[in-house]
Parts: sequence; structure tokens; C-alpha cells
Amino acid sequence: MNFFQKCDTLSLGGCNMLIEFRFKNYRSFRDEAIMSMEAMGLGSKKDCLIHYKSQKILPTVAIYGKNGGGKSNVIRAFWLAVQFIKNAQRTQHEKSEIPVHSFALNDYSAEQPTEFEFIYTKNSIKYWYGFSATRQKILEEHLFHAPKGQRATVFHREGQNFSFTEDKALRKLIGKMVSENQLFFSVACTMNDADCVKAMQWFREDVRFSRDYADIPDQLINYTDDPLMLKAISNYAKAADLGIEDVQFDVNNQEINSSDKFPENMPDELKRALSQFAQALASSPHVKMQQMRVDQVDAKTTHKGKNKDGSKGLYKLDLDDESDGTRRLMSIAPGIESALRTGGLLLIDEINRELHPILVAYIVAKFQNKSTNPNGAQLVFTTHNTELMGMDLLRKDQFYFVDKRNADGVSELYSVSELGTRTTENIQKNYILGKYGAIPNVEIEEVE
Repeated sequence: MNFFQKCDTLSLGGCNMLIEFRFKNYRSFRDEAIMSMEAMGLGSKKDCLIHYKSQKILPTVAIYGKNGGGKSNVIRAFWLAVQFIKNAQRTQHEKSEIPVHSFALNDYSAEQPTEFEFIYTKNSIKYWYGFSATRQKILEEHLFHAPKGQRATVFHREGQNFSFTEDKALRKLIGKMVSENQLFFSVACTMNDADCVKAMQWFREDVRFSRDYADIPDQLINYTDDPLMLKAISNYAKAADLGIEDVQFDVNNQEINSSDKFPENMPDELKRALSQFAQALASSPHVKMQQMRVDQVDAKTTHKGKNKDGSKGLYKLDLDDESDGTRRLMSIAPGIESALRTGGLLLIDEINRELHPILVAYIVAKFQNKSTNPNGAQLVFTTHNTELMGMDLLRKDQFYFVDKRNADGVSELYSVSELGTRTTENIQKNYILGKYGAIPNVEIEEVE
């Protein structure tokens, strides 16, 4: 499997991608942190860049750091902001607190706002969206776009004061409906503000987060009508374990009512929930059909075996019998394939967990290569996998580090290219030696 082949330039003026993410005063990050996907002026691996007008964008960013240094907080900040943006109009009732978490290791950051800003493209239009908030209220919020190349204001908010350049009547009405703990952006989308709806599409359609392998069966249910996705998941399983010949999926669409017995292999929690739901249906005077459909997906892997007489045979194993690494790769496969199919951004925390370094490289290479990434999908992940640094797969501006200062407990985010490193510098060696920071400060005693 040669996944280190040269990739061609991704020239996709209309793709949907992240250009920059900025946040401040969130968990271990007291000061502003910026993760830029814009490529630096480096001569290496230009073919792997995504072209958006005059900008050259990175398809992949790897974030390194020591345990407890704060690298996972970069993904957490991204996730929190996206979830709040998508759901603020539903979750934020009158007395609801805003779910921000300010820096805790001083006596003043709790009184200061947490800030988030995204620069991204959707359907060839560039957007700038951001907000700042305490746990009680939104202090600032803005959305700019550039449908004609020049940045223009959709809305700008300072507290409960709003300013607009277009559609003023509608947006003034929306502003009167927005509570101080709600986002104008989210509420405007429910009111069908056209520009806000277009800008929101990126958050709803193009940003994905990886899932844990514990819920593989639940994930598979989402793809029972997508044989290509099931085939892709099977291929990832075979890549993870060379002993796997095939993966078969048995989909059970079963009609049940309150008196039916549930399948024996169904979790008890799900049985209780479905039983309560069925009883509710039966007691409702408005429901004539007391039936519901239960979707179950049973996955089995096929392995080669050798019989007593020396002949070869094929034997099936339950998914629970597979290694953690195999199941881990299968669990993130839908997110990887969805991103590669349609473009967009996938974020994975601790991509190396349960995975061999070669499998991590296998995933990364898919995003670095035009043949497997024709739509300019992007991947951002955290990792401890230093082997990836030595595989000549990523540019040096694709390596980010997070380090926490001992003096004040503040995490900092920075890229290798910001450190003035030479193009020929051995990134892996220098990182292990501690030249870039973001590595555990421990002394290894000699073993006699």
C-alpha cells in the first residue's frame, strides 16, 4: 500500500474550508491562540495545497503537545463554539448560562469574555464569524462576508446594540427577539435571513468531529442505506488488520409493538427506553398503530483460518472480538469518508489512540493526496505520534505545538514555521530533543 505517492494540486475555488480559527480565554488558553490553515511561503510539497483564489490552504494540521499541555483544548474550543453556534436559539432560554469555560489559574480571567472567531469559505464565499461571551451574556458578535470579493458587514453587535448594512428592517426585527444570552446568528437562521443561512451551512454541513469506537453499532445505523460507506468501513477494517478478509453487515429492520420481545442482544438501557416509548404510544388516543421500527446492525469480520487437516477456512468473528485498533479505525472511518466525499473539515482528538503510526499515516495521506481527496477536505488532529514527523508526508507549517508554561499554567499554540526553522531541519529529531518545547520535562534514569 503506497500512500506516500506525490499528490497534485487541489485547485478548488468553490470548496468549503477553514482558513483560520482563533480563540481566547478558554480553559488552559488565557491569551489569544490562532490556528491558521493558510500555507506559508515554503517550497516543499506545494502540490498538496488547496488553492482558494490567491490563497494557498493546508489540507492537514497536526497538533503536538505533552500530556496536560492543553492540545485537546484546541479541539474542545472548536467543538464548543460550533455546537453553541448551531444550537443557541434552542438551548439558550432566559436564565440559561452560556457554556464557556474561562482560564481558571488567576483572579481576573473569569471576569473577562471568552472569544471565538472563524474564517472560512462556503460555496466560494469567504466569511468571518465570531463572538465573545461571558457565562451570562454575549458581549460582541459579528458576521462579515465577501460575495463580490470585498468584505462587507452582514451584522455587527455590541451587547444588545446591532448594526446592519443590508436588510435592515428584517434584521432590526430579529435583533429585538434576541436575548442577551443568545447568538443573533443562530436566531437569524430560524428567521430565514438569507445571508445568515448561507453562512451557517458551513457549520451544519462541513464541520465533523470523530466519534468513539464504543458506539460503532449506533453509527452504522446511519449508513444502512449507503452501501458505499459500509464498503469503505470494511476497507478500513482490512487496512487495520491484514488478517481480515471481509466485513459483513447484517441490517435488521424489525417492526415491534409493546407486547413484542426485544432482540436478545439489544442493550438493556435501549430495551427499557423502547418499552417506555411503546407504552406511551399504546396509551395515546391519537395513535392507532402501536408499532415502531427497530434498526439493528450486526457487524462480523471474516478471517482466514487453518483446519486440522491443513486445509484453509474462513471464520467469522463478532466486532467485539476485534482489536481496539481495528474498531477505532472503523469508528472514525465514516467521518473520514464523508469529508473526502464532499469536502469540509474533520477534527480528531488523539488520532494515535489505539492506532499504529502507519495507520495514522494512512489516514493523513488520504487528505494530502488529490486522488483520494478531490474535494479539498481538511483534517485537524492532535497526536503524540512523532513517527509522522519523519515520514516526509507533511510540510513543516502543518505541524503545530501546544505548550503550557510552568510559571502561570498558560497554554500556547504555535507552528514550527513561526520558530524560524530551516527547510532542511529534522523536525522529528529536534522535537524529541526539546528544541520546540511541548514535550514532557522528565529525566530518564539509567537502567543497570
